[in-house]
Amino acid sequence: MKKLKFALIGCGRISYKNVEALVKNRDSSQLVATCDVKLDRAIAKKDEYINKMQDENLEVKIYEDYKEMLENEDIDVVTIATESGYHAEIAIYCMNKGKHCIVEKPMAMSIDDANEMIEVAKKNNVKLSVSHQNRFNAPIQKLREAVEGNKFGRMMNGTARILWRRDEGYYTQAPWRGTWDLDGGTLMNQCIHNIDLLQWMMGGEVERVYAECDTFRNPIEGEDFGAILIRFKNGAIGIVEGSAVVFPKNLEETLSIFGTEGTAVIGGLAVNELKTWRFEGEDEDSVKSSLQVEIDNVYGEGHTPLFKDVIEAINEDRKPYVSGEDAIVPLSIILAAYKSRKTGMPVQFPLENFSSSDMK
Repeated sequence: MKKLKFALIGCGRISYKNVEALVKNRDSSQLVATCDVKLDRAIAKKDEYINKMQDENLEVKIYEDYKEMLENEDIDVVTIATESGYHAEIAIYCMNKGKHCIVEKPMAMSIDDANEMIEVAKKNNVKLSVSHQNRFNAPIQKLREAVEGNKFGRMMNGTARILWRRDEGYYTQAPWRGTWDLDGGTLMNQCIHNIDLLQWMMGGEVERVYAECDTFRNPIEGEDFGAILIRFKNGAIGIVEGSAVVFPKNLEETLSIFGTEGTAVIGGLAVNELKTWRFEGEDEDSVKSSLQVEIDNVYGEGHTPLFKDVIEAINEDRKPYVSGEDAIVPLSIILAAYKSRKTGMPVQFPLENFSSSDMK
């Protein structure tokens, strides 16, 4: 397997997970450059990587301009962890330069941009993956196995609850957060992972979406609370309850799936704990005990297997486990929710182009 050379663009809040994933995949990857418009952050990530690798002889270049970096360095894969509103522009530029891309969520802020990313990846024969890393959690994989094995019978309904707290300091620390152009609200920023898992498990294409959203206490353009009702073409109903205003701190992130023949609930800090597992002939306690993994952060531990999968997908020339085509679905649900909020009406699928900026 070829050892791939990585570059990191965007060295803010989530970037430590990208560094961690590269360190843990050290046999098949190497970080060769970091880039951030704030050079001190690029330097900090370079130092973080070298320290975790425990090899002071490693050479990692630093840049403020990603276009200059691409011209100067031999890079196979770019991982993009900038503000959400820049994901599409940067990914499209990198893929047109022949680079594979791993993009943090959301993949884009509009349907047109997301579709262009998918098409550019195909045109240049490069891999595009989006960091919906919770798909790799052991309980989520167990749940997906049950879905694919038709253990639930007929899918009836599912619920994604994201009851978190983000106070004013979270938004003032990075003024792009909560803006329509660069971030959206809590549905786009905090809830997209669980929305992705909900739609992935319900087993059908989306038929329509209706939403009610509001901004209750934070000084932002986007919503800090949102509720979505999703009707799937297979008849199942999905419910999303997403909050960034729970008092006084994060309460839960829970995914519940209900079928005529089974019930499953996954919670924990990063949907990593199997809470309920009820299927005929299966011992709930033994299944639950076999899947418990300790997590100490809301991002979970999924970046490492996601990066491993992308590396293998490149070397084996196959589709990544979480592709651009996969990631456009939760994005579409959220953008449909925003359109529903704006119009006060349900939104039918397929969703024509809509952008979070259209909310302004």
